[in-house]
Amino acid sequence: MGSRSPHQPLENATPPNCSFTHFLTKPHFALYDAPLWNVALIASRLHWVWIGTVCVRLEMRFSYSNTLGWNTFPVPTLTEKNKADLTACAEGILLAREVHFPATIADLYDSANMPGELSQAHERNDEVLERIYIGRRFRNDTERLERLFELYIKMSTAHAVSKETRGERT
Repeated sequence: MGSRSPHQPLENATPPNCSFTHFLTKPHFALYDAPLWNVALIASRLHWVWIGTVCVRLEMRFSYSNTLGWNTFPVPTLTEKNKADLTACAEGILLAREVHFPATIADLYDSANMPGELSQAHERNDEVLERIYIGRRFRNDTERLERLFELYIKMSTAHAVSKETRGERT
């Protein structure tokens, strides 16, 4: 992923006549048969800020890691309404991209030339997701990271306690 865009571009890798959807990130980590609301998470500014902090950089690009970037990304408990809202956001992003077919992902996510409706779809996605996290938009990336690490600590502490109660090593 280049650093020119504040969003993680995903490629739809669904084979023709396939009843479920596959999405790829660079360098080719895939979400197979995942719910569409996962796309809203990965395409968000929150996720971009998270991977910018926890994943490795090569030159000015992030080296996305499913182990560090996706598996550690703290997500609050989502209601069915949250999932439906995020699914609608993911659909909005994908439809905004489809309008510009056959433009490449690089063309679409060049911040100087990003189509307005695609930028608006990402903005809507960020607003919906941030309201799920804190009930309003975040003021800046520092506030985003503070909340993400607060959730990560709760998530990892709960996981460690759960392992202890089962007698596993942490």
